[in-house]
Amino acid sequence: MSAVRVRETLLEYLFEAQSDSHEVQQKSLQTLASITKVSPQNRTLLAQTNGAISALLTLSKSSSPIIQTLSLSILFNLSLNPDLKQSLADMETINHLNSIILSPSSPESSKLASSLVCSLAMLDKNKAKFGVAGTVRLLVNTVSGPRSPAAHHLLSSLAELVQFHGNCTLAVRAGAVPVLIQLVTSTDGEDLAGTSLAILGLLARFDEGLNALKKTDQVVSSMVDVLKGRCMLSKEGAAEILLLLLDESEDCLRDALRLPEFFTVLADISVRGSARAREKAGQLLKKMMEANLDSYSDGHSSIFEW
Repeated sequence: MSAVRVRETLLEYLFEAQSDSHEVQQKSLQTLASITKVSPQNRTLLAQTNGAISALLTLSKSSSPIIQTLSLSILFNLSLNPDLKQSLADMETINHLNSIILSPSSPESSKLASSLVCSLAMLDKNKAKFGVAGTVRLLVNTVSGPRSPAAHHLLSSLAELVQFHGNCTLAVRAGAVPVLIQLVTSTDGEDLAGTSLAILGLLARFDEGLNALKKTDQVVSSMVDVLKGRCMLSKEGAAEILLLLLDESEDCLRDALRLPEFFTVLADISVRGSARAREKAGQLLKKMMEANLDSYSDGHSSIFEW
């Protein structure tokens, strides 16, 4: 089908999507969602159609959950094209996505709004916009509340946004570190722990995040508990954070040396862990052994008993 014919077809479905008939709206939006899901060219052609983005944004504010969900699905599909991310991320759209995350009409709308935030934030130029619009604080506040069906999507969006230093600062000031630590250590949050640890690792690249981690009560023992768990992604994240903490904080190093099981846990991971986990465990073992030897050379009794 020629581009001209495709454009005409898209325009026809877009017109029907604005019908007064809910059934016609739903059917046309379902077709547009299918068409834009499979073809980058169709996404570009729809985005270039006069008034398409504003119409979809209006439809995404519908009181009907299904109309809202379908409209968000199409906008998400459009955001998959790298050249459309910047134009889609205007402040009106960002503020609307914030409002959906704050008060979703359905679990699916919350997932889609979060996914759209994540997709748009993959363009570095857009990251600061979300920080200015309050999205970072909103995400932190939302994941700190009752468990949401969209929790994974919310955390993925936060992980993308905090790769920008300014957003890292905003996240720390919004209380992200204790919130994420709580998710990591929660007995019913193991499925979210890996992503939470990845975000903590991103925050710890900068002084604000690292200082907040160092001030967290029993952070070393919490990370060691993660190392004892079953999730390899979580183990990798915890080992990365421990390396940062032990490099930067003598207090954290002393706390680690006081944990008699730490060496055994690291030895186990260095043999049975993933390649990345084995690498990090090896680095931690080396650091612990050097610290233990230093305690002997200083004439003090070793804290770490073999």
